[in-house]
Amino acid sequence: MGEDGRLTAVVALAQGMAAAHTPRESWRAAALGACRALGGSFAALSVWERELGRLRVLVNVGNRAQGEEEFPGDETYPVHQFPEITEFLHERWVAGGEPNAWVETAEGPAAGQPGYCHQRVAALRRRGRGCCVVAPIVLNGRAWGELYVARSAGVPVFDRGDADFATVLASVVAAGLAQSERLEEARRLAFTDALTGLANRRAVDVRLEEAIERHRDRGVVVSLVVCDLNGLKHVNDTRGHAVGDRLLERFGSVLSLCGAMLPGALAARLGGDEFCLLVVGSPADDVVKAADELCRRAAELELGEGVACGVASTEDPIGPVRSARRLFRLADAAQYQAKAVRADRPVVAGREGEDDPVVRLADAEPSGEDAVERRRFRGRLP
Repeated sequence: MGEDGRLTAVVALAQGMAAAHTPRESWRAAALGACRALGGSFAALSVWERELGRLRVLVNVGNRAQGEEEFPGDETYPVHQFPEITEFLHERWVAGGEPNAWVETAEGPAAGQPGYCHQRVAALRRRGRGCCVVAPIVLNGRAWGELYVARSAGVPVFDRGDADFATVLASVVAAGLAQSERLEEARRLAFTDALTGLANRRAVDVRLEEAIERHRDRGVVVSLVVCDLNGLKHVNDTRGHAVGDRLLERFGSVLSLCGAMLPGALAARLGGDEFCLLVVGSPADDVVKAADELCRRAAELELGEGVACGVASTEDPIGPVRSARRLFRLADAAQYQAKAVRADRPVVAGREGEDDPVVRLADAEPSGEDAVERRRFRGRLP
């Protein structure tokens, strides 16, 4: 490949990673782009997990051998089997050398020659590959992992020029990974409550809309637990907002603990003293049980005055639920009822017979003082 072709390949790799929406897409774009740029038949991207002393394969692309999955769940290799990871990538680099790529063949080392690596050579032979080029990836000033590209047996092996080009590609991959990590962190922050670390209102809106669509299409049970933490204003007024924040954090931990009783539950802070659990697929009775445990634990907190808790589930007799707005209204009305009667247990929509007061309250248009008292967030839902 000439200089123009290599420049085109670098641009294509960078564009592929920039277009990725998830880390997995970014990893795949990196490996595919490098594989094509180097004329390989297979490529992999691996991360060095220092705390566990291992290389973990993130993605395999191209002609995968038996047992090689595209996104393996547990393909890892102890770094002591690959001493160049700690010696060549770290000691040589720290000493002033460059993290250059090198070539291994099924017969032993070639260009770069960091030292004969029995494990890599054995792997090449076992998988019918003739050679590989290994390029260290350096991210934020540290050896992050490696880019690995292989060619099938019987075709020309990589040379010094290929190894140098692989070093350039690894730098492009590192820049793409850094951008991907920044975007992922931004997405995480956009859907996370800064104080409690729980999901935020935006995350609930997105997940609830998806859940209701699954309910409409396939009848999946969707349940919502809405909570109002009692006594927060009193704590803020008498002991200060720093103490009030500790109460919010402590209750957030309790909510997360109780949510863990329900597979896949999303624990969230909606804002202020308002929290919720969004549960998809669990039976309504299990959700009520978790909400009951939440009330019990909240009452035992040193600060605050317990929690008012309402539950609404599509599995209960609450009428058709065709929108996220209606399920929120039902859970909100149940919470409003719990607060009005100072209930120490959750109030569940639809469990008081045909003329259930919670369902009537949810489906009625609020007016006067009710419109002020009931949750303002209800009107924001589409």
